[in-house]
Amino acid sequence: MAVNEPLTTTDVQILTVTPAAQQMIHTLLEQRQIPGYALRVFVSGGGCSGLQYGMSFEKEPREFDAVVEASDGVRLVVDPTSLMYLEGATIDFVDSLMGGGFRIDNPNAVSTCGCGHSFKSKDGEESGSGGCGSCSH
Repeated sequence: MAVNEPLTTTDVQILTVTPAAQQMIHTLLEQRQIPGYALRVFVSGGGCSGLQYGMSFEKEPREFDAVVEASDGVRLVVDPTSLMYLEGATIDFVDSLMGGGFRIDNPNAVSTCGCGHSFKSKDGEESGSGGCGSCSH
């Protein structure tokens, strides 16, 4: 499979990017003057639910990264470990009076924090208490 081809599993794209998220990614790439960069989407330990999402821009994918190319040329890269938690997820951008930002709708999450930035996976450990330090929930 070529690097720019979407990685698929059983004919289902591993990540979906909504048109609103694609537009915001384009806008951020233009503002930062880094055309051609890819958006890295990753999962790391932390947050009030045990795992948290992260995003950053990178010029090139790393070895073993999955590369997902949206219909308008937006590229996402995901490392193999994060891919286990993100398969089937949808990345959206929401802009509202209460604040906006990227939102990940993840079918692999069994619970999420009120802020939507951290989650617990099906095989995740139970976390001690609640309370997210980055939101009021």
